[in-house]
Amino acid sequence: MNSVLAFTIIMLVWTVSDYISKKTKSLLSTLLIASLIFLIGFKTNLFPEDLLPSSSLLALGTTVVGFILVHLGTTISLKEFKQQWRTFLIGVAATLGIVAALLLVGPLFESQSYAIAAIGAISGGTISIIMVQDAAIAAGLLSVAVLPVLISAFQGLIGFPLTSLILRKEANRLHQEYQANPDAFANTDKIEEKEEKKTRLPELFHTTAGTLFVVGVTVLLATFVNNLTNGMINTFILCLLFGIALRELNLFKPNILNGIDAYGLMMLAILIIIFGPLATISIHDLIELILPLTLSFLVGVTGNVIFAAIAGKFLGYSLSMSIAIGLTSLYGFPGTMILSQEAAKSVNGTPEEIALIEGQILPKMVIAGFSTVTITSVFITGILVNLIG
Repeated sequence: MNSVLAFTIIMLVWTVSDYISKKTKSLLSTLLIASLIFLIGFKTNLFPEDLLPSSSLLALGTTVVGFILVHLGTTISLKEFKQQWRTFLIGVAATLGIVAALLLVGPLFESQSYAIAAIGAISGGTISIIMVQDAAIAAGLLSVAVLPVLISAFQGLIGFPLTSLILRKEANRLHQEYQANPDAFANTDKIEEKEEKKTRLPELFHTTAGTLFVVGVTVLLATFVNNLTNGMINTFILCLLFGIALRELNLFKPNILNGIDAYGLMMLAILIIIFGPLATISIHDLIELILPLTLSFLVGVTGNVIFAAIAGKFLGYSLSMSIAIGLTSLYGFPGTMILSQEAAKSVNGTPEEIALIEGQILPKMVIAGFSTVTITSVFITGILVNLIG
């Protein structure tokens, strides 16, 4: 297929998907709409099987996965994690709950590989899905590679309304607490101000090309360490750790790729990767995935909620706040911010009360999203994918 035509069609699919997502206030996620369009297009032969590779986006996405992980590392502030250490631990516990629950019922799936694929998808985002897909495709398990795509497509439909209800309950609880004791929020948490710090890197590397060069060197270093340890330490995990460390050392600025000309295209290229298996999977295989898909959500979310609730009980958080923290694994940022703001505004209170309630919920939800989707899931998935096959 003509590469320009393929690229243009994909841009149209993503434009339509993003538009519908915005119109439904993210209830129907961009990923869900795009997955349905690609699936229908491939199965009706409206789209040729070589649509995605012909666009060159697959090759670009595979190349820049490490770049995005280094970037994610630079979005993480250790200072914020120290302030919200209890939130972080609840997020970790929730992710471990997903792992424990799905591995426990692994025999109900056709194979353990399905359970691992479900863990990567429910507990994390695009990066975890790509890690699962790489291992599944290498093992010749196409249906295992497709399962996390389907899970990810439907996560928002489950996570957003469920978290919204729970956070509104938490907001009402906080409002009643404030009215009973106005001094209760005297020590309201604050999200660290994102001040622009000058990095130690020479000005030469502050351009788009210079930024991509230093991030590329970091990815190469992560790859070298991965090879040095014979793959025991996953390249993706190392990219994330290097990003965190280089931000703390003030060598990389926070959100290092934000603002450079290539960032948006790089993110889109990575998202396109996960649609690849949809082109070749059969309708029969898709039907057989209905049971694993249903089990993944029922069991995974149950484990998530139970472990989050138990951890929150020990750490002094309310039941509703603990569960909301755990459920961030289903969507991450910016959903964590949007749902927190909507919950605070749902309270029938003064602007000051709404601001105070948001100040209680928002920092916890933002850190929770990093804890579940960005950190814990990548680490756990990086370990478990070695068992696929």
